Amino acid sequence: MKKIEAIIKPFKLDEVKDALHEIGLQGLTVLEAKGFGRQKGHTELYRGAEYVVDFLPKVKIEVVCSDDLAERAIEAITTAARTGRIGDGKIFVSEIQEVIRIRTGERGDDAV
Repeated sequence: MKKIEAIIKPFKLDEVKDALHEIGLQGLTVLEAKGFGRQKGHTELYRGAEYVVDFLPKVKIEVVCSDDLAERAIEAITTAARTGRIGDGKIFVSEIQEVIRIRTGERGDDAV
């Protein structure tokens, strides 16, 4: 199993959610996040004073899926989240050793 973590722009969340639903993924976790990458934030003007916004609003999506579905999920996220501009985000993929559903005690793919 794989855990896919994607950091994306907030306004792309619905498109990514729909794309993941279309390929058959049933569950995902969404977290509000702030951060910066290579763009290092930006400057804004407020009441005549200029200030730097270091941490930009982002959304972090976490999905756990079977190995055979992982590549399709990555492709779906990449396609739905891409704007072509700086700050589109990143996808991190890691190996999951075990999943246990607390309610039933199911393990592995059955628990996902």
